Amino acid sequence: MNAPTAAALSALNSLPVTQRQPVLFLGHGSPMNAIEDNDFHRSWQTLGAQFGTKYPKPRLILCISAHWITRGWYLTAMAQPKTIHDFGGFPQALFDQQYPAPGDPVAAREISQLLRQPPTQSPVGLDVSEWGLDHGSWAVLKPMFPQADIPVIQLSMDYDRPPAEHFALGQQLQALRDRGVLIVGSGNTVHNLRTMQRSASDDQAYDWTIEFDQFTADHISHGRLAALVDFQALGQVARMAHPTYEHYLPLLYAAGAVTDTDRPEFFNAKYQGGSIAMRSVIWN
Repeated sequence: MNAPTAAALSALNSLPVTQRQPVLFLGHGSPMNAIEDNDFHRSWQTLGAQFGTKYPKPRLILCISAHWITRGWYLTAMAQPKTIHDFGGFPQALFDQQYPAPGDPVAAREISQLLRQPPTQSPVGLDVSEWGLDHGSWAVLKPMFPQADIPVIQLSMDYDRPPAEHFALGQQLQALRDRGVLIVGSGNTVHNLRTMQRSASDDQAYDWTIEFDQFTADHISHGRLAALVDFQALGQVARMAHPTYEHYLPLLYAAGAVTDTDRPEFFNAKYQGGSIAMRSVIWN
């Protein structure tokens, strides 16, 4: 897929050129990580505190969550996105959580014209009322940026399209990093709820969990990011790691937004329930 043209970039009037933002892929795991005082929650707090010091503070956050699946691709374009509690069976304290970060309708319109949907090359659609911020977004962003003062836009995913097209759309996001936009993919390198062992510690996992998580880590460490789209070649290991692979796809968007000069740094390389890998990475 072609990179955005200079003319398209010049249309980003509300997003002037700034210092380049890093790229994040965050393993979000259980929604309870949003409120529990555990290693994952604390790591998000620590990372968020580094923006404005080690990393520039974002002008805007564009989040690709495993939990917004659509036909075609869409951006949230409302001024005040609602906090979506898209889960069940958890304590009331989790349902009470709100993340009142603003949206940015103007930037959403400009970005929608920049991004081209494969294979039609039509602009990405705009959602002005239906969605908001699901727990794949707010559960990680609230610990990182608790003041909720940075506008957030979500980009949906068309699950019916092949993995290579998700990576290609991620490549188009590279240009936004130079406009103060923090790209955040939120999913998991391994996600199989059917086989979870809730008594497992965060260093215990199935062999196939470890193998698939290591597959992603090896490709990321060696800069073979385009090869991440070939995950289904692992056969049964891939099918166990992702009975459905919506939690893997956000990694492809983040990887697509990485440049040749970026270097990865892993964190949260642990597990939940033996069948969820929480590995996260920041490229900078």
